[in-house]
Amino acid sequence: MPLLTIGSAAYDTLETPFGFRERSLGGSGVYASFAASFFTESRLIGVVGGDWKPEYSGLLRSRGVDLEGLETRENEKTTYWSGRYFDDMNQRETLLFEGNVMSETYIPIVPDSYKNTPYVFLGNGSPVTDVALLDSIAKPKLVVADTMDFYINGMKKELLDLLTKIDGLIVNDGEATLLTGERNFLFAAKKILELGPKFVVIKRGEYGASYISENEIYLVPAYPTMNVVDPTGAGDAFAGAFMGSLAESGDLSAESVKTALLYATVVASLNVEGFSLERFQFVTRAEIDKRAAEFRKILV
Repeated sequence: MPLLTIGSAAYDTLETPFGFRERSLGGSGVYASFAASFFTESRLIGVVGGDWKPEYSGLLRSRGVDLEGLETRENEKTTYWSGRYFDDMNQRETLLFEGNVMSETYIPIVPDSYKNTPYVFLGNGSPVTDVALLDSIAKPKLVVADTMDFYINGMKKELLDLLTKIDGLIVNDGEATLLTGERNFLFAAKKILELGPKFVVIKRGEYGASYISENEIYLVPAYPTMNVVDPTGAGDAFAGAFMGSLAESGDLSAESVKTALLYATVVASLNVEGFSLERFQFVTRAEIDKRAAEFRKILV
């Protein structure tokens, strides 16, 4: 079944211990929709400025991402982020962020062809934007959102309203603690469920990821990769693959959720093996399936 993602298409300038890239392709919507396209029909809603490089749209289309919902505002600038990673690449410093065309009050334009999309992923963005999108979608089967500290701190009222309208939330452990005040991820998950979502996925870095609902807990470890070049977008790729796999299966059975967690972990591990989409663009579904099969073998 098709998956609709809303999120940023952006320029990233970044430095890691392995090199430097200036104004490379980035953004939560880009990574998530690209990752989802390995599993299902992937549609992207977002907005870029007149400075957007057409070849970046071409790269997304080459992977099969539907860009009918990617709006261009010629007189504005594309979202921009600059950051630096340290030797411990779990540590990152943001040097500059410019929301530009995708502001906190951005209201998306939803093509008619998208309005009956059954699966919806609200990428890392303003809860005001997310609610506006949901108002334009006719009874989706599954809605899952991502968020970050910026919105938890600065738009908490709006975020809490959004949480009453979604089925699932994907956050990292730090964001779960910030949202709930609970340091233990299980206690944090329980409080998030009380806010409205039916399930929560908590990304726990080197400890893997956890899916928690009222009656279920599933854990998957991190994929053991030693070739981490650029962690940017790994969380978005994880979320996109998770949602893409669920859309492919068409249900929320225990087996489908476990498979989605495994695929999400594998896809994120492939994403970090190169800057931007430099490695990711050459990944195939066969490679993903092969790594997933190898991963299953080492799970106890």
